[in-house]
Amino acid sequence: MKIAYFDCFSGVSGDMILGALLHAGFTLHKLEGELRKIKIEGYELGQKKVTRSGITGTKFDVFIHQRKTSREGDHKRTFKTIARIINDSALDENIKKDSIRIFENLAKAEARVHDTSPDDVHFHEVGAVDSMIDIIGSVIALHALTIEKVCFSTIRTGTGVITCDHGTFPIPAPATVELLKGYTVTGTDIPYELTTPTGAAILTTLGESVKMCPEISLSEIGYGVGCREIPQIPNLLRVMIGETTSLYEQDEVWVVETNIDDMPGEHIGYLLEEVLHAGALDGYIMPIQMKKSRPGSLISVIVEDKNLSKIEDVIFYQSTTFGIRKYKTSRRKLSRKLVNVQTEFGMIQVKIGLFNGKIKNVAPEHEECKKIAAERGLPLKFVYQVTQEAARQVYLIHNK
Repeated sequence: MKIAYFDCFSGVSGDMILGALLHAGFTLHKLEGELRKIKIEGYELGQKKVTRSGITGTKFDVFIHQRKTSREGDHKRTFKTIARIINDSALDENIKKDSIRIFENLAKAEARVHDTSPDDVHFHEVGAVDSMIDIIGSVIALHALTIEKVCFSTIRTGTGVITCDHGTFPIPAPATVELLKGYTVTGTDIPYELTTPTGAAILTTLGESVKMCPEISLSEIGYGVGCREIPQIPNLLRVMIGETTSLYEQDEVWVVETNIDDMPGEHIGYLLEEVLHAGALDGYIMPIQMKKSRPGSLISVIVEDKNLSKIEDVIFYQSTTFGIRKYKTSRRKLSRKLVNVQTEFGMIQVKIGLFNGKIKNVAPEHEECKKIAAERGLPLKFVYQVTQEAARQVYLIHNK
């Protein structure tokens, strides 16, 4: 599995992510060609070598042409507007999906800050052409470099204030803080905005927070240059790219548990549905014998760091428990990738499990297969079999 690890020792921004990926081997020519598939105009791209504290990296820039804006405006777009621009483009479908997910998470963060709905959020700085290019361009670069997993370090933030379209705000900006909720963050006394909403949105949407660089066979290193010289630390974002050396993927998750003996079975089932909806990786119920010989249920939930507090809230809110237990545990799992495969029933998403580069499991998306089976009056197992075979053929062709 090919991994990109972003070392955020000086924060992260969208242009720094693109600069680091350009320095690591992606090309500006390729980026320009892909971005021409989107209906946004009035800009030019640039890159140059810049040295920060003795380390040379790539500074990526978007130069905006001075012209009158349209009635819609380049600097004030809604999430729906941006999603429509992306969906109407000729970009690869997976690039579209990842880009829209990033903007959706930005919209949700802004909505929480301003106490409104994501659909009512108007992007200002983030809706501008340069920020759109930073986000969509980063997704394009990651796909072009065939990155299968993104990891990032503890994110550092600065201090002070920043002036934007809504007014003057503390650093880190409110939207940045919302996006970083559930992740490991370290503050500094550096009086600049080290981490921007755009940079935070890209990494938290596409990546996984880790304590250190995963075990990889390192092949490429890139440095993305920030917009100013900072005396305290090199204003750079480092990306390290390589293949995993382990046959398995490994990570750490939380297990959250509680014992319940005074809830109807229907309510316990609903609780499980709610924790999964809130972002739990998995959940299960086991019958147990509690004190005073009362029959009860053990509720166990597996959850990542970023969703831990949300899952705890759901358990307390939806159940009768007075307390929960939680502990961290390690997981070992097959390498996996999500792919869309063309079948005789149309495009269906599947999850492929790999061991040492070889397919060990192919799991079609259940809801998509169920819908097709119902619409066509077919056995669900038949739709599964057709989809699994199509996925195997796609993978074998791709890896010849």
